[in-house]
Amino acid sequence: MERKIKYKKIIYFIVVITVIVGLIFSITSCSSIISLLESKAKNVIEKSINEVEQNKNQTRSNEKQQSQATESVSGQETSSETDTKGLEESLKSDLPILAEFDEAISTVAERVKPSVVNIKVTVLEEDIFGNVRQGSGVGSGIIYDDSGYIITNNHVVANAQQLLVTLYDGREFPAKLVGADKNTDIAVIKIDVNNLKPASFATIEKLKVGQLAIAIGSPFGLQQTVTVGVISALGREVLYSYENLPMVDLIQTDAAINPGNSGGALVNSSGQVIGVNTMIYSTTGQSAGIGFAIPSDTAVNIANQLIKYGRARIPFIGIKMGNNTTEIKGVMVQAVISGKPAAKAGIKAGDIITEFDGVAIDSPFALIAQLLRHNVGDVVDIKIYRKGEYKNLKLELAEELEQAS
Repeated sequence: MERKIKYKKIIYFIVVITVIVGLIFSITSCSSIISLLESKAKNVIEKSINEVEQNKNQTRSNEKQQSQATESVSGQETSSETDTKGLEESLKSDLPILAEFDEAISTVAERVKPSVVNIKVTVLEEDIFGNVRQGSGVGSGIIYDDSGYIITNNHVVANAQQLLVTLYDGREFPAKLVGADKNTDIAVIKIDVNNLKPASFATIEKLKVGQLAIAIGSPFGLQQTVTVGVISALGREVLYSYENLPMVDLIQTDAAINPGNSGGALVNSSGQVIGVNTMIYSTTGQSAGIGFAIPSDTAVNIANQLIKYGRARIPFIGIKMGNNTTEIKGVMVQAVISGKPAAKAGIKAGDIITEFDGVAIDSPFALIAQLLRHNVGDVVDIKIYRKGEYKNLKLELAEELEQAS
């Protein structure tokens, strides 16, 4: 019985030991497994973390590149917008000026056109066989006063058999010649109608090269044509006939002037007449950008003489002009005609005329220009240079006997 109990105890002990060993083995195996799992998990986690970090870095790189690209595009868009705004601002800045310029030209044209007329001319022409036939021509004119006087060119109306004036509103009236002067190419005609709108005439004393010039007339018979240019030059001279005085003090303009513009108006930006269009320089007979106008100072003075006397009374001082080779600017007096204004004033041969009525004289053309602006009977101040000193003299302008006859 005791032996059985002893065996049972041994068996029980063995079982317990076995269980304990099994447990220990199990625990050891589990630890190994757990360690292995932890190691695997750690590797997986580290790999995942690395992948996440790589993904984050790649994302950051992509975002940076995208940001730079966006900034570049944004910069281009901003620059484009800035440029566009700049252009818009520039256009907005310029357009009002251009609009004002357009409006100014239109306003001037509308103001002056009622004072510019078309002149149809009927003439008698002789062919190479001596046969006389009727011809026609066309020109322009400027209404001088409200009673019907019209200023135009001598070469437009001087030989006319009939004159027909067409007003701005289309009404037509026959005209008669009041007077004409071939030296200045100014003529005056008259129509029997009142309440006309006369043009405003301005002196050219303050006129400057580069200022606006607007020509209004009937080129090729196209009535009320307006062309725009500038004052190209002042004080031009043209000698077109040895039988007449040279055309002096002319205004040069690039405003288009063509056949039919003759006698029409050249006006400034205020709508005032500064010249009467008279001729062009061209190899074709049509506008080449070089046109000439008689200054209003001369045109108005000669027109007044024609209206008052029926002819021009150009003042005469009685000298023969020579070539000035000295350093003194002025007109050399080569000879003095006895009994004439210059001789009476005390001017002598060898004197140099440097001023005429307060205006500096630097050439014979300048002296002629001043004479055309004055009238017979005017008393003017003359400054001369004689033997190293200047003298001031008084001179009364007279009319040349040949001209009076």
